[in-house]
Amino acid sequence: MPKLALAPLDFQPGSQWRYSGLAGIDTLGRIVEVASGQTLDVFLKQRIFDPLGMKDTAFFPTDDRMARVVTLYGRTPNGLKKTDAPAWLLSKTYFSGGGGLWSTAEDYLQFAQMLVNGGELNGKRLLSPRTIALMASNHVGDLYSQSGTGDPLERLIGRRRGMGFGLTVEVVMNPIEANRRQSAGSFGWDGAFGTHFWVDPKEQLTGILLIQQGLNAALNRDFENAVMQAIID
Repeated sequence: MPKLALAPLDFQPGSQWRYSGLAGIDTLGRIVEVASGQTLDVFLKQRIFDPLGMKDTAFFPTDDRMARVVTLYGRTPNGLKKTDAPAWLLSKTYFSGGGGLWSTAEDYLQFAQMLVNGGELNGKRLLSPRTIALMASNHVGDLYSQSGTGDPLERLIGRRRGMGFGLTVEVVMNPIEANRRQSAGSFGWDGAFGTHFWVDPKEQLTGILLIQQGLNAALNRDFENAVMQAIID
């Protein structure tokens, strides 16, 4: 964190939006550690994973879970090619606020359903409905909708007309402008290795898609469309 604090800003705060998946959210993770007096892995386990029954979620898989870890692939002109996990993902000492958790679809569903329910699951409340509403509100005006020309991740996602950005999640402001099949007010985010989820408060549902390769925006949109087309009432 002291090294990051010495780095100059890329632009004046409030003048642009840019995704800071590691440096920015890792700083938030460190703030959690300072405020709680716990390392981030312990805090998340005690405050989120254990209460929600997320038994397979951690910063690194234990030895008895390694056989269940899927293989990562990258898409090449000659088909899929096995890709090694980056060193930071395999670390057992650095707990990143911006990424690095290993999990399952079942575990992820517990977390997402808690958000659908307004912060509660199975009689255990983690957040208040007002906190969820704040999380899913657009905090950046039109800065997010006008972004998408920065780093490689942004170029993969593309421009974001009709979208806003809340507290670490993107928010569907206008489904028509965004060309999204989700309801207005839906929110979610993607992981670097194919994780995609969203919460639709209007329909009271969540969608979770896990693949083992990099971001695939077209597949995500197809998945959302298929889920929403299944709703007939």
